[in-house]
Amino acid sequence: MTLDRIAQLIAEDAAEAPVTGELAISTTERRALKAEAHSLNPVVTIADNGLSETVLKEINHSLNAHGLIKIRVVSDDREQREGYLNEICHALNAAAVQHIGKLLVIWRPKPEVHIDKSGKATGRRKAPRQLKRNFQNR
Repeated sequence: MTLDRIAQLIAEDAAEAPVTGELAISTTERRALKAEAHSLNPVVTIADNGLSETVLKEINHSLNAHGLIKIRVVSDDREQREGYLNEICHALNAAAVQHIGKLLVIWRPKPEVHIDKSGKATGRRKAPRQLKRNFQNR
């Protein structure tokens, strides 16, 4: 094997490695995530306007809530869908699990819920506000 061929193989391996910002997962993890994503419905749709800042914000919110999500892309252009997948994974530090047809499956570990000293989980909603009507009928 020549030195040129070895350099070419090293360059190909470097090209297949995930880009910084993307989360790397093993093939067994990917297989398990594909099986888990099979029964999911798409939670976000990327329409004709493309991948805007608000769509990225909604995808980020869904990843925080669910961890594993499906995204539907309306575009017929395969290269554009692959570009969306790469851009989403790079911007949100997520892993691309699957791209099949017009569906993208993306995974990122859910953030941990911190528990404060009182034993209550923080980051959750507070109790509903008491209205005047609640006190009038007593």
